[in-house]
Amino acid sequence: MSDAKLPDGQIRHAVHLCIDMQNIFAPGGLWQTPWMEKVLPAIASIVSRHQARTIFTRFITPQDPEDRPGQWRVYFQRWHEATRSHLPPSALDLVPALARYVPPAHIVDKPAYSAFSNPGLTGLLVEKSVGTVVITGAETDVCVLSTVLSAVDLGFRVVIVEDALCSSSDVGHDALMTMYRSRFHGQVDLVTAGELAEFWRE
Repeated sequence: MSDAKLPDGQIRHAVHLCIDMQNIFAPGGLWQTPWMEKVLPAIASIVSRHQARTIFTRFITPQDPEDRPGQWRVYFQRWHEATRSHLPPSALDLVPALARYVPPAHIVDKPAYSAFSNPGLTGLLVEKSVGTVVITGAETDVCVLSTVLSAVDLGFRVVIVEDALCSSSDVGHDALMTMYRSRFHGQVDLVTAGELAEFWRE
């Protein structure tokens, strides 16, 4: 067993929050995450079992850098090719293997790293009486990290599926997995996709 700490042996009142599995991060995309393809089967398996309780997030870039404040403007001046005035619209779509589950799965668009930068997400989770968020997706050390910390701050129980995360940085991914285990063990549980199938049954 991994470092899962599930004292009651079950996951209940949960939503699967799948972060930014979009074409822009897929192999060949502008911000490609080379091993997205490796974790995609595990994520698709989770979604297939929990379609109505899956929420996909999409990182939506601005039309132009000037549409964002402060350092985001500087960021998109550097990455001007990632703005919507340059990107093909399909770049921000979910990868096809996951898009086919919408609906009943939901999509929540966000302007920043954390899924909770869209204020409507918290309301959606409250509406579903969610106490636990099961997190998969990209990238481990950027948008997933930001979402995990936001979820912890909001009081959600966080379950990270460690073999259903990907990053463009192996060093960053490994560092974050170590941090979750050593610094957030009271609020963050790590499980494998196989363990999740055992622990979370609707």
